[in-house]
Amino acid sequence: MTLTRRTAMTTVPLGALALSGLAACGPNSGGGGSGEDGGDSLRFSWWGNPERAETTQAVIDLFIERNPDVTISGEPADLAGYFDRLATSVAAGDEPDVITMGGAYPAEYVARDVLLDLSTVEDTLDLSEMDDVALTTGQVDGIQYAVTTGINAPGMIVNPAVLEAAGVEMPDTETWTWEDYREIATAVSEGSPEGTFGSGTVFTHDSVDLWARQHGEILYTEDGQIGVSAETVEAFFEYSTSLIDSGASPSAEQIVELTDVGPEQTLMGRGLAGFALDWSSSLTALATASGAALEIVKIPGESQEPGAWLQSSQFYTISARTASPDLAAKFVSFLVSDPDAAKLILTDRGVPAIESVRQAILEELSETAQREVEYISALGEMDLKQTWIGPAGSTAVEEITPRHQNAVLFGDATPADAAEAWHEEAVAAVEG
Repeated sequence: MTLTRRTAMTTVPLGALALSGLAACGPNSGGGGSGEDGGDSLRFSWWGNPERAETTQAVIDLFIERNPDVTISGEPADLAGYFDRLATSVAAGDEPDVITMGGAYPAEYVARDVLLDLSTVEDTLDLSEMDDVALTTGQVDGIQYAVTTGINAPGMIVNPAVLEAAGVEMPDTETWTWEDYREIATAVSEGSPEGTFGSGTVFTHDSVDLWARQHGEILYTEDGQIGVSAETVEAFFEYSTSLIDSGASPSAEQIVELTDVGPEQTLMGRGLAGFALDWSSSLTALATASGAALEIVKIPGESQEPGAWLQSSQFYTISARTASPDLAAKFVSFLVSDPDAAKLILTDRGVPAIESVRQAILEELSETAQREVEYISALGEMDLKQTWIGPAGSTAVEEITPRHQNAVLFGDATPADAAEAWHEEAVAAVEG
């Protein structure tokens, strides 16, 4: 699984799941209005695999059990087509009332006046108990438009069994550096059967942000500009290439094939990697896929300058055109703050951002899921840089990054030339 903001949003492996048909009879027809029995109705969209759909339906049923006059139509989809379908429904004025989003999409839809300012429903949607950092991740220009479903963070996944089989000791993950990582991962590759590598990491767009933060910069500034220099991106490209050259990582061809695959297709998920940079919420899915007792530890370089950040796995947003804003707000409040709902969702959408909810589910979690919570708690004690919803145009930067990185990995461009081109295109993308 690749470290990207999109995979940060998918906390379980994705599977094919047909999208429920969207009504096309005007703004929010079939949702946000009065049901046939006189009660209110909502439409709620999300992405994920069949297991997530089953869990979400159970949560919906619980809400309806407590509010029998309400009907909620679930609209699940596979991630691959989710945002294209959302764009189509928004263009038709027929988006769901409660919309799951991620990454920079809230900012882009705010710019198009699609999302409700949640301060208008604050009497119903009380977010006072939510962690401050988690709360601000849902703000655009200081206004709350989105509510985090849960917290996620980049981390280093480790398969101790692979290290042991290769005769390599576990490093001191409190102090290790990226140079240490390359050296240790190379040793694992050399001591393992063919096809097993020390590093199963697929560096991506968000890896640039991580690298930038560890080098005193940041991918996006608070005012929505590119905050990382071409020189820092060049160093990142150089390091990525060095992992292939040293044998720590598989070839460029294999890395490209491993981009954006499900947990069961990754090297870590197949038990063929000692380490893999990924999102904390991926730990359980990777452990399940591999059948191994995986661990999650701090990323190399964190002792010198922290680069990890706390990020929303996903967001719940409300359409500005919903006919029932208070009901939509009541439902979102239920999703993020009700202990019984949380016991169904657990960490599927990230670690809950409300302490009382975290405590309510702790005993319900598997040992692996508890490790995710412990990792997030440990990061919470560090002095981490703030993060914001990416600016409009940042989704384009996500597509710019792999194009230039792959050019470097395949030897079609030097790190310096690729970094300069990346910087020029990225700046142009966010400036519109």
